[in-house]
Amino acid sequence: MVSILVTGGAGFIGSNFVPYFLKAHSNVHLINIDALTYAGNLENLREVEGHERYTFLEGDIRDRVLIASIFEKYDIQGVIHFAAESHVDNSITNPDAFMQTNIMGTFNLLDVAKNYWMAGPGIYKEAYKHSRFHHVSTDEVYGTLGKEGLFMETTPYAPNSPYSASKASSDFIVRSYHHTYGMNVVTTNCSNNYGPKQHDEKLIPTIIRKALTKEAIPIYGDGSNIRDWLYVLDHCKGIDLAYHKGKSGETYNIGGCNERNNVYIAQKVCSILDEKHPREDGKGYQELITYVKDRAGHDFRYAIDATKIENELGWKADENFETGIEKTIDWYLSRYVEKENSSLA
Repeated sequence: MVSILVTGGAGFIGSNFVPYFLKAHSNVHLINIDALTYAGNLENLREVEGHERYTFLEGDIRDRVLIASIFEKYDIQGVIHFAAESHVDNSITNPDAFMQTNIMGTFNLLDVAKNYWMAGPGIYKEAYKHSRFHHVSTDEVYGTLGKEGLFMETTPYAPNSPYSASKASSDFIVRSYHHTYGMNVVTTNCSNNYGPKQHDEKLIPTIIRKALTKEAIPIYGDGSNIRDWLYVLDHCKGIDLAYHKGKSGETYNIGGCNERNNVYIAQKVCSILDEKHPREDGKGYQELITYVKDRAGHDFRYAIDATKIENELGWKADENFETGIEKTIDWYLSRYVEKENSSLA
């Protein structure tokens, strides 16, 4: 049995990854550490509660003593590192938390892993010769694009928010541990994820939630900002591939090839809701769309070239945006509408 430490596994992507990975790999014991801040929710992991190959630990990756004790107690042989402060708006109002968690937390994990697995630079202890550190990052480290072009693994870093700057810093620390110490690392940079279990504050859950409560649906600026949307389970499959088959020291970009601007997203969600859960007053949800003051330093466009992971590791997205958003809305409808019905009962 291989013991792998997953960080931030109660968050959006992590809580989709944990059940997927346990099902895909029967020889793995996952130890999930999460600080259970506002973004972590154990409800998202109810399906693996009591699983014989799963252990949850509440804790903070900034606590180096704790991290070292986990490595010792569970004999950690791999790390898949999701834990991060990730909401751009929050990074603008409270950047300190992002620097502490995303930079120092990543450093703690890397350094403890290096000391536990390695006897010296370039020398792995025999029992840990296959141990790997997988760092999950974001396309936002590359900055912003104009109307054309794609982010590639060779695109220079140009982060524009405290969040993306902290993630860029953590990427560089991971890279340095490979080049300085010969540590077996791999990094994946993903485009915007969507799907079940995403925190209410994010764009798509916000649109659904506001629509169902007949509140104004806030869209920044004129809604023209573009993101490349990746269904979360497609991302999980890419992480799995990169962790097991990626080349040490390499970066792999994972993107959905689904560029959509924010107003399209809002209109599409509203039109699906009109079909699946029409308003009692007969009005359309689109009338709730409201344009609000733009976010400070709002990047115009992100889009990823996923050719490398497709060609080298055989990854491909199973969902396009139109199929993925249907599944996503079905999940949120069951959550919000059932919650509303149970509160009325």
